Amino acid sequence: MDTWEQTLGAGPLLGIAAAAIAVILILIIGFRIHAFLTLIIVSALTAIVAGIPINSVVDVMLDGFGGTLASVALLVGLGAMLGRLVEQSGGAQALADTLVRAFGDHRAPFALGIASLIVGFPIFFDAGLVIMLPVIFAVARRLNGPVLAYGIPAAGAFSVMHVFVPPHPGPIAASEFFDADIGLVLLIGLVVALPTWYVSGYLWGKFVGRKFPDAGTTVLLGETNREQLRNPAGPGTVIAILLIPMILIFGNTGLNMAGTAGWVDPDATWVQVIQFFGNTPIALLITLLVAIWLLGLRRGESGTAIEKSVDGALGPICSVVLITGAGGMFGGVLRASGIGDALADSMANLGIPVIGAVFLVAAVLRIAQGSATVALTTAAALMTPAVVGGDFNAFETALMVIAAAAGSVVVSHVNDSGFWLVGRLMGVDVSTTLRTWTVNQTMIGVIGFILVVVLYVISRAVS
Repeated sequence: MDTWEQTLGAGPLLGIAAAAIAVILILIIGFRIHAFLTLIIVSALTAIVAGIPINSVVDVMLDGFGGTLASVALLVGLGAMLGRLVEQSGGAQALADTLVRAFGDHRAPFALGIASLIVGFPIFFDAGLVIMLPVIFAVARRLNGPVLAYGIPAAGAFSVMHVFVPPHPGPIAASEFFDADIGLVLLIGLVVALPTWYVSGYLWGKFVGRKFPDAGTTVLLGETNREQLRNPAGPGTVIAILLIPMILIFGNTGLNMAGTAGWVDPDATWVQVIQFFGNTPIALLITLLVAIWLLGLRRGESGTAIEKSVDGALGPICSVVLITGAGGMFGGVLRASGIGDALADSMANLGIPVIGAVFLVAAVLRIAQGSATVALTTAAALMTPAVVGGDFNAFETALMVIAAAAGSVVVSHVNDSGFWLVGRLMGVDVSTTLRTWTVNQTMIGVIGFILVVVLYVISRAVS
C-alpha cells in the first residue's frame, strides 16, 4: 500500500464516491439493511473499485474502523456511564427543572444551546454531546416535547464551537499553516460562531421540532422517576460534576494553543502533566470516578448497584459505537483511495479569489471523505502558498482560517462518523438525520462563510 499510487482522475473518483454514497442510502433507507452491515459491504466494494490493491483492502478498512473507534469508543462509553449516573441519581431531571424554571418552557432549547456553547468551548464535539445528553433528554421528557427541538440546538452549539473556535484542533492546525494570529482567530471565530448557531442551531432546531415531532427517543440512557428516589442529586452537584471535564480539558487545549503561539514551553514537565490530565478520555475517567462517589456512594447506593448501573449503560450504546466506527471505515477508504486529494488539487487551480478557494477546497474534502478536522487541516496545507504569499493583513489571514473552517463542516452525510453519532444517540433514522443534521451542518458552513465574506469586504474597504 505504501508504494501504490492512484491512477484514476478526479472525474472517475468522484463518480465512485457518488455511487458508493447512493448505494448506502438505497440499502439503508430503501431495503432496510442494517447500517453497520451496509457500511462494511460498501467500504469493501468502494476500495476494490477505486483500485486499492486487493491485499490491502482489509487493512485500509480496519485502519479507518480502528482509528474512529480509538477516539469514539472510550468517549462514548465513559460518557454513557456518566450519563447513566446523572440520570439515575435524579440529577439530570433536577438540572432540567432548574433550566426550565429559569428560562421558561419556550426558551428551554435556547437554554440548552447556551449551556452547550459554554461546555463546548474546551470540550470536543462528541464528548460534549454525550455529556449533555441526559440533560437534553430530561428536558424533552419534562416538557413532553420533540427530541430534535432540544437536541439540534445543543448539538449545533457543540459543532460551531468545534469548527470555528480555538483551542479545537482544526482551527489551531489551520492557524499554524496560514501563520495566523490565534488570538484573532479566537475572536473572529466567536463572532462568527454565535450568530451562526442562533440561526442554524436554535431557529433550525425549533423548526425541525415542529416538522418531525415524533422523531427520536429519550430512552438511550434510561429514565428515572426523581420523585421515587431517596436523597436525589441536586442541580448544583450535577453542574459541579460537568465543570470537572471542562476545566481539565481546557487545561489541555488551552496549553496546546499557548504552546503553538509560543507563550509556554510545550516540553515543560508541568505543561505535559496538565495536558495528560486534560486529555479527553482521562478527563472523562476522572469525572466518572467523581460521579460514582458524589452521585452513588455518597447518596447511599451500594457498590453492586452502581456497578449494575454503569454496566447497563454500555449495552444501548454498542450499536452507536459500531455504526460510528463503520462510518469512519467508509471515510477511511475514501481517504486512502485518493478521492479527496484528487478533487482538492483540481479545485485549487480554479483561479477564484483565495478566500473563496479555501472554502471550496475544504468543502470538497469534507464531502469526499467525511472528517471535518481532516478537511480543514488538509485544505489549509493545500492553500498555504496562496494565503501566505497573498497580500493579506493579520485580520484577513485569520478570516482565511475561519473560511476554511466553514467549508470543512458542510454536508455531513454517511461518510462522516459524526453523522452516525448524532443520529443514533438521538434515536433518529437515516432519512431524518439527512433532513435535519445534514442541513444543520450545511447551514453552519454557508452562514459562517457569508459572515466571513462580509468581514473580509469591510476589511478590504477600510484598508
